[in-house]
Amino acid sequence: MPEHWLLEMKTGDPSMEVVAKVKERMAIALRAFEALKAEMGRVVVGHEELVEEIFIALVCGGHCLLEGVPGLGKTLIVRSLGKILNLTFSRIQFTPDLMPADITGTNVLTDDPAGKKLFEFQRGPIFAHIVLADEINRATPKTQSALLEAMQEQSVTMGGRMHVLDSPFIVLATQNPIEMEGTYPLPEAQIDRFFFKLLFRYPGPADLARIADLTTSGPPPALREVLDADGLLRIREWVREVPIADVIRDYAVRLILATHPGEDQSHQGVPLARRFVQYGASPRGLQTLILAGKARSLLSGRPNVSFDDIRAAVLPALRHRILVNLEAEAEGVTSEKILLQVLEQTPEVL
Repeated sequence: MPEHWLLEMKTGDPSMEVVAKVKERMAIALRAFEALKAEMGRVVVGHEELVEEIFIALVCGGHCLLEGVPGLGKTLIVRSLGKILNLTFSRIQFTPDLMPADITGTNVLTDDPAGKKLFEFQRGPIFAHIVLADEINRATPKTQSALLEAMQEQSVTMGGRMHVLDSPFIVLATQNPIEMEGTYPLPEAQIDRFFFKLLFRYPGPADLARIADLTTSGPPPALREVLDADGLLRIREWVREVPIADVIRDYAVRLILATHPGEDQSHQGVPLARRFVQYGASPRGLQTLILAGKARSLLSGRPNVSFDDIRAAVLPALRHRILVNLEAEAEGVTSEKILLQVLEQTPEVL
């Protein structure tokens, strides 16, 4: 039997052993995901969809850009995720005077046991499994680039030596949308490095009442570990082995092309994209759609990707990968509104 179970799945009738292995993997992933949501629900009110999307990014090896006003629980979610998954957690508060070495670390002159002087690398806060980059747009582009380079390369180079980051590794960067004075917005090309962009919505009356009860009456509950780094890395391998049919892959391709002005692959076109989009989604957007669809399928206990899995990933995967023009900004047309029309007018099958 091939070591890679997908190879045998593609050859025709899979053996009972392969089918049993696939079912076992789906059951393990589903149990871990349900246990994680249950634990998060003990300390986090609402935001169930956001918790799911952050975990999907984590098992896909991607990073998230979180946007929302202060006080909505962004830090609480990230810190709780580290405890539940038994992963190291680090928080970096970005400020205009923050330097790249404050993130990555630096070489420090020390004495060895023989009394000789030598340089020793002191690791910075980026050496953690989960890194919360709080208000990333407050730091200068030079400091932002140090973080973004480490995100891309999964390593830090200092003094000619490469230091590999911990694995799994995910950066969750926050932005405050209500304060733009004195900030340095991330360039569009850099934002494309984030797997998802997630929006924190303001809670409703029932959630606000529950937050008040939970946070003003005694200490927070202790969280139990439901998964570790090794288990998370195994699920990450399984995600990439989930099969996707050609017809569903082609649907994801058409969705990406429909975000570009002038593209008319569906023979219908998307009017909002033609009028208001300056640059459409990149190939990274297609990779994100397919990987997120595979993760959603596995974590739902299904053996293959569906059209619904792809559609569910469109907004978080593409909302930050569409650059609108000045006319769109003047008329208040957002990338989300364009993507909703893309979803509405792009057929599943040609």
